[in-house]
Amino acid sequence: MEYAAMLEKIREFALGAGDWVRTQRPTGRVDVAATKSSPTDVVTALDRGCEDRLRSQILRWRPNDAFLGEEGQSVSGTSGLEWIVDPIDGTVNFMYGIGGYAISIGARVQGEIVLGYILNMATGEEFGAIRGQGAWRWTAEGRQPMLGPPRVTISESLVATGFNYTQDLREKQGQAVAKLLPHVRDIRRCGSAALDLAALADGRLDAYVEEGLKPWDLAAGALMCEEVGLTVTGLDGPASERLVLVSRTDVSRDFLSLARRCGF
Repeated sequence: MEYAAMLEKIREFALGAGDWVRTQRPTGRVDVAATKSSPTDVVTALDRGCEDRLRSQILRWRPNDAFLGEEGQSVSGTSGLEWIVDPIDGTVNFMYGIGGYAISIGARVQGEIVLGYILNMATGEEFGAIRGQGAWRWTAEGRQPMLGPPRVTISESLVATGFNYTQDLREKQGQAVAKLLPHVRDIRRCGSAALDLAALADGRLDAYVEEGLKPWDLAAGALMCEEVGLTVTGLDGPASERLVLVSRTDVSRDFLSLARRCGF
């Protein structure tokens, strides 16, 4: 498969969907269409519309592929390639008009993410990666490689995180983050896992920890982090819904140990 050409096609679809979302978004707050895991875990009509659009375009282009979308519009395939799509990652930001919400698209083959693309619809920033070929962001001058964060100690690290929308887990996460805070430079909770991971790959953050991520939250951004040499892991094995930890390899063991002590 020619992943570079596939990524460009996905980029085309995502940019079109992002333009559509921007033109459809009303001024002020966006109405909630439904909730998922709790009353604060929201879905908007534009989440669903964006996913509909992307699913339709992708499967018209490659009808034998599988499709896994956050809003539940999943399709089986026969090609061996599965598209993993979050139509608006950072829905609460989107609902309130806070400038950090993204389309995130990953492609998985035999259990491995092979390409990823993230578009910050609020700013127009674009990030991409192909397994074995690196990660980059698009600028007015073209593609610029992302290189990850500089070498710093854990105590000097700016760490991103997020919180689940179920009450018990949210409370546990809050306690763990409170214990983590004295051991790092500071904490950032930006509201989009995809954009946090892209920012980490781009060197704007130093590490990331979060519990409760779904495949569509993680797919594209995790590949970007791996392609710049960062370690992406979980609590007792690979990164999973139980826990995702991302950091430079030279501090990854210490970061995992600290996360355990803090109660993640």
